[in-house]
Amino acid sequence: MSKKALVTGITGQDGAYLAEFLLKKGYKVIGGERRASTRNRERLDRLGITNEIEWADFDLADISCIQRVLLKYKPDEVYNLAAQSFVGLSFDQPIMTGDVTGLGVTRLLEVLRTSLPEAKFYQASTSELFGKVQEIPQKESTPFHPRNPYGIAKLYAHWTTINYREIYNMFACSGILYNHESPLRGAEYVTRKITLAVAKIKAGQQKELRLGSLDAKRDWGYAKEYVEGMYLMLQQEEPDDFVLATGVTHTIEAFVEAAFSSVNLEWKDYVIQDERFIRPPEVNLLVGDASKAKAKLGWSPTTKFKDLVALMVEADLALVKGNKSLYTALNI
Repeated sequence: MSKKALVTGITGQDGAYLAEFLLKKGYKVIGGERRASTRNRERLDRLGITNEIEWADFDLADISCIQRVLLKYKPDEVYNLAAQSFVGLSFDQPIMTGDVTGLGVTRLLEVLRTSLPEAKFYQASTSELFGKVQEIPQKESTPFHPRNPYGIAKLYAHWTTINYREIYNMFACSGILYNHESPLRGAEYVTRKITLAVAKIKAGQQKELRLGSLDAKRDWGYAKEYVEGMYLMLQQEEPDDFVLATGVTHTIEAFVEAAFSSVNLEWKDYVIQDERFIRPPEVNLLVGDASKAKAKLGWSPTTKFKDLVALMVEADLALVKGNKSLYTALNI
């Protein structure tokens, strides 16, 4: 009998790739989707898996909804990827971010504890927990110091997951994932904003790209590889927390340069720094040490930085030109 997995936040970048990965493993995948007037399943449509998923209305702000879904499907594994996950928006809506991204995990874990204690649980943590970094690179034991409402909410959820594991002996893991990108990344994120703009500029549909700080450094990996790490965490004999990262940082300027050079354009001819896009305070030195994941999970990233950037630009060029066959052939 095939295993069942509930993936919350399934319509996001990670949710879509994780669903694809689990389906290939023979899982029955239940997609937790927040009810809205319109459904946004574009990422899953691009991967061609929308009809392979069993859909369930799911809301981390509603404990009765959480209980209803868990009791109906009784999943073997629960991957919680749902959150208000945009850092910029968290400054404008800190209370909502705290309720959904932070307290929502307590609701979910409490229902699992009382109704489905044997289920394995994965919590999507983030490198934003480290914020004002205390050491370089950061590993699982590095002290946390988040610097935005999103990171603070994620820290609450992270410690809640640890406490339910230690107090109630639940199989609950957190993956502390550093930035991971792909052609499925939302356009509100700086990486996709860059690659989509480059594609439009190359196609003659846009003249310039406005960005904030170009000095901030990030540890960027490929999302497709990171969801495999999530899966591996729940296949271990004992639950634990793991950093997933490349261990290499690049500046936003380097990302911009790589994106423009992939289509033979000089980035300085098109990029304008705009103070409106500089958010306070900026996190500058996030780089992860994934040696524990390599040793215990056998996980390590393989896609190189420039290859990832080029893949994203190529996919966005296909989208901009309306070339669906090319987009599909890219195996995003």
